[in-house]
Amino acid sequence: MEASKVKEGTVSINYPMLSKSNYTAWSMKMQVFMEAQGVWEAVEPSDPKVNVETRMDKMALAAIYQGILEEFMLTLAGKKMAKMAWEAIKTMSMGAERVQEAKVQTLRSEFEALSIKETESLDEFYMKLGGIVTNIRTLGEPMEESYVVKKILRAVPHKFVQIASTIEQFGNLKTMTVEELIGRLKAHEERVRGHVEDNGNQLLLTQKWKARGREGSYGKNDGRDKSKIK
Repeated sequence: MEASKVKEGTVSINYPMLSKSNYTAWSMKMQVFMEAQGVWEAVEPSDPKVNVETRMDKMALAAIYQGILEEFMLTLAGKKMAKMAWEAIKTMSMGAERVQEAKVQTLRSEFEALSIKETESLDEFYMKLGGIVTNIRTLGEPMEESYVVKKILRAVPHKFVQIASTIEQFGNLKTMTVEELIGRLKAHEERVRGHVEDNGNQLLLTQKWKARGREGSYGKNDGRDKSKIK
């Protein structure tokens, strides 16, 4: 479904539409758009002791309404503040606290069991891993970047074992980002691929020279045989 559009000055803001299955992506996009408008403080104030301005709260509430279908509006009946409306949508979409905890445990199990297959590209693995990590964090469960980095190093297939060991020994895993690690692994993979191709080309060239040498040798032998016959 197409997103709603609201003009803020000269910038056109495309609000995503909430569905029954896209809450994680929807909430991430909505936060970014509301931050760009300067109204996210109404939903998640940096200082809870400071009262939110009425105009900011109304603008935030309007943004939320722009991103939901009519079928969701009854859920927000009586929610006169943006924070209340946001929490109602979150509860409705993600379930009660116990359900959230169960979801977190399931996602953590998937995270721990995840490994890179020999035939799988790093980008494919990163997409799967990133989706699980994002869902866990959205459910309110903290997951440190360093923990994810260490998980990836444990999950690499045999062809990455050497570089993974080097990174663990000499890299600063406390400050390394997942993107940086994936970049290093991809660079290593590219170097290995180039090395293999060079060796393959060299082997092919060597085989050709050997074949030519044998052909020349056979020619000489034929000549010697013919002279002996004479």
